[in-house]
Amino acid sequence: MVDRIIHTIEKFELLQNGDRVIIALSGGADSVALLHTLCSIKEKYNLTLFAAHLNHGLRGGEADRDEKFCKSLCKKHKVEFFVKRMNIRAIAEEQKISDELCGRNERYNFLEELAKELHAKIATAHTASDNAETLIFNLARGCGLSGAAAIPPRRGNIVRPLIELTRSEIEAYCAEHKLDYVTDSTNLEDCYSRNRLRHRVIPELMRINPVFEVSALRFTQDVAEVRDYIKAQARKAADEARVEGGYSASKLLSNDPAIVKNAVIAVCKEKGVVPERRHVALMIKALNNGGAVELSKRYTAVCSQGIFRLAKSEGPEELLFAPFTKRVMNFEYNGKRIRAEINNSNLENYKLIFRTRAGGDTFTFKDRGITKPLRKAMNEAKISAELRDTAVVLAGGTTIFYCEGLGYSALGDMLVKNESLKITITEINGEGDAENA
Repeated sequence: MVDRIIHTIEKFELLQNGDRVIIALSGGADSVALLHTLCSIKEKYNLTLFAAHLNHGLRGGEADRDEKFCKSLCKKHKVEFFVKRMNIRAIAEEQKISDELCGRNERYNFLEELAKELHAKIATAHTASDNAETLIFNLARGCGLSGAAAIPPRRGNIVRPLIELTRSEIEAYCAEHKLDYVTDSTNLEDCYSRNRLRHRVIPELMRINPVFEVSALRFTQDVAEVRDYIKAQARKAADEARVEGGYSASKLLSNDPAIVKNAVIAVCKEKGVVPERRHVALMIKALNNGGAVELSKRYTAVCSQGIFRLAKSEGPEELLFAPFTKRVMNFEYNGKRIRAEINNSNLENYKLIFRTRAGGDTFTFKDRGITKPLRKAMNEAKISAELRDTAVVLAGGTTIFYCEGLGYSALGDMLVKNESLKITITEINGEGDAENA
């Protein structure tokens, strides 16, 4: 099995010589096998290994048992161990999301924070079985090509060396090497959607095709290749159709319908707009016949005299004004999802507001200590005019703590370093994809 993992690593270029890698360790069979196999090949790649465990606090004594097991396992393998304890249920209630989603979000937040601190990649123990479940889950929710691509072997600094192995193969490996692991009792319950898929749907599909999980993996990898190709061709088509004042409708329409659809989406994303499916269909209709499609309060897609463009709507602009009044904030703005955390003491010390830029705003560069008007700072950083108008800023009066495109100011960075402030901005997927695994 180790040879197959090495093949996956080489095939998708997951690891390089000298990498520092954080293993997401739950204590289950998959993550225990990941730890064991990476330890066995660390000399080959000259790896520095760490392990991280998030105690969700959802299962009482069982959660503490898992944490203790992971700590002992890492001590045995001489791998530095990091743990974080959280009250996921309380956070989920505050954010009005499920325990499952909240736990996943916080787990990745913890791993990303640690990766930044340690200058390391993150290795998760997702398998071909997880990939098959995610595929069915995304299809059931209604997804586009990205959702049908399911779990990628790598996403940014996250790598998945076990992605081409099934759960049964992992469990056989653990048995062969006499590896102990813990079982999350909630995995045996059908209260979560994924568990119902795992216990009811996947077994039926395996009866139809005993190697369904492997077939699903091949399918999702093919879909990922097609998606990436279409997006690249769409970007090329949009660039070639660019004319003064916008894009040539006839040049866009000269492409295959799949390319036209994705080219229109690419044009919208240039303005920070993620169109819905119905918007895309209406814009393609406008390319053929002329017309306008209101995408948001801020932008309207217009096709007139053969030129397609996004114009600022004449109505009131969609401005952002969100006071930072809770320890954890989650909100959406202009096709983006913003998540922010700050500790209670600093929440009280600063009257912070998420908004768009305003006259008099100043930004102090953290590396140079130079303070400039935000307008000049954006210009110096070559931030596009469109993003300047819609950039999310965190401000205390006219003092900027954070600005999208610029990052944290000197004052904002000070809060980050004392583990008080964290801001994450991600693009909302316009194709209806269920999640990024």
